[in-house]
Amino acid sequence: MTATDTRAPAAAAPDAGRGTRPGWIAVAVWAAGIAAVFTVGWYLRRAGLATEDALPPLHARARSHPLTWRMAPAIVAAAALVAVLPWAASRLRWRTLLPAAWAGAALWAVALAACDGWGALARPLDAPTEYPAGLAQVRPDPLEWLRTFTERLGGYTTHVRGHPPLPTLALFALEKAGLPGTGWAAAFVIASGASAVAAIAVTLRCVAGERAARAAVPFLVLAPLALWVATAMDAFFLAVAAWGTALAAVAARRAGPVSAAVAAVAGGVLLGSLPYLSYGLLPLFAVPLAVLLLSRPRPRVLACLVAGLVVVPAAFTLLGFWWPDGVRATLDTYLVSRGSAQRSYAYFLFGDLAVLGLLTGPAVAYALPRAAGALWRAARTRALSPAAAVALPACAALLGVVVLDLSGVTKGEVERIWVPFAAWLVAAASLRAAGPVPGAGSRWWLAAQAATALAVQALVLSPW
Repeated sequence: MTATDTRAPAAAAPDAGRGTRPGWIAVAVWAAGIAAVFTVGWYLRRAGLATEDALPPLHARARSHPLTWRMAPAIVAAAALVAVLPWAASRLRWRTLLPAAWAGAALWAVALAACDGWGALARPLDAPTEYPAGLAQVRPDPLEWLRTFTERLGGYTTHVRGHPPLPTLALFALEKAGLPGTGWAAAFVIASGASAVAAIAVTLRCVAGERAARAAVPFLVLAPLALWVATAMDAFFLAVAAWGTALAAVAARRAGPVSAAVAAVAGGVLLGSLPYLSYGLLPLFAVPLAVLLLSRPRPRVLACLVAGLVVVPAAFTLLGFWWPDGVRATLDTYLVSRGSAQRSYAYFLFGDLAVLGLLTGPAVAYALPRAAGALWRAARTRALSPAAAVALPACAALLGVVVLDLSGVTKGEVERIWVPFAAWLVAAASLRAAGPVPGAGSRWWLAAQAATALAVQALVLSPW
C-alpha cells in the first residue's frame, strides 16, 4: 500500500459525507446489544445459572438507590468539557493541547469516581484482593520474591497471582520512592492512565496528521472508559502501551539519528514490558504493529526498537522469573478457582463485547462503519487517507479484543481488562461527522459519550 502524506497539519479532514444510515444502524445495534446482554444476564442469574457476578456481564452490582445530587460535580465537569474541548482542540497550540488534554482526562476520571466520595479514588486499591495487599510479601527481599514468584503463586492475593510480577513491583518502587499507601498508588494510576490521551494523540499526529489527531482529542478525554481509569491498574497498563507506541511512532518520524534511536529504544522498553504487566496484553501488540505499518520506520529505527523490546524480558529472566512458567502457573490457579473460569463461555463471548461497547460509547459505534469504509477504500486504491490512518490502529485494537474474547480466558471482569484496548477504539469516534474538524457537531456526540459514563456511574456500583 502506498501512503499519502499524512504528516502535514493541513491534512484533509477524516472522510465525511458518505451517508449517515450505516452509523445510525450501528448505534441501534450497539444499544440493542447492550440491552440484550444485560437482560439475558439478569435471566441467567435469576435462574441460578450465573452466580459469579451480581450484574452480569459486569463484575459489579446495581445501585439500590441511583445517585442524584452527588452526581452534580461530574455533570458540571461533563458540561464544561463538552463546551470547551472542541474549541481547545482546534485553537490551542499543540504543545499546550497535550497537557490540557491530559488534565481534562484526569479531571473527568476523578469527577466520576468522586460521585461516591473522595475515598472512592483509593478504595478499589484497598481491597484485600488487590496489588497493594501483596506488598508485604515483597518488602523483605524483592529479588527473592521475584525468583520464587511462580512457585509461591498460590499464596498471593488474587490480582498478584493473576498477573506477572511487574505491576506489584511498580507499586513497590513507588513506595520506595517515598510515596507509600493506596492514596499515592491511586494518584499514580489516574495520572498515568489519563496521560494515555496525550500519547494516543501524539501517535495519531505522526501517522494521520495533526488535524486528525486534534479531532480525536475531545473523544479521548471524555471517553466512558474513564470510569475505570479511577481506579484500576489496567489504566497504568494503558499508559505504558500508549507511550510505547507513541515513542515508536515518533522515532519513525525523527530525522536525527540520535533522537530517533533514543525514542525507539525507550518505546521498545515500554512495549517489551507489556507481557510482564499482564499476560492478556499480548494481543495489544497489534496496535504498535499497525502504527509501524503506517509509519514505515527506517531499518536502524527498527533495530533500536527491537533492542529496547528485549530489555525487560532479559532482565526478568536473568533475575529468575521465566515468563512461560508464569503463564502456566497462572492458568493452573485460574482453572481451579471458583471465579471467572466457572463463567459461561457462550454468554460472555457476547457479554464481553457489550462491555466494550460501554467503555467506548455510542460515538464509536456510529463511527465504525466509516472507519471500515476508510480502510476498504485504502486497500482498494492503495492510497492511505488520514481517516484510514486513524482507523487502522482502532481496528487493530478491536482485533486484539476479539482474539482474547474467543480464547475464553477473559470471561467477565473485562470492564478493566479492555481499558488498554478500548482507548484506541475511542480515537475512531472522530471519524463520525462531516464539516469542520473538530466542529460544533462533535459536541452532540461528546455529550452522548459523557451521558453514557454518567448513566453507568449512576446505576452501577463497581469494585474498580
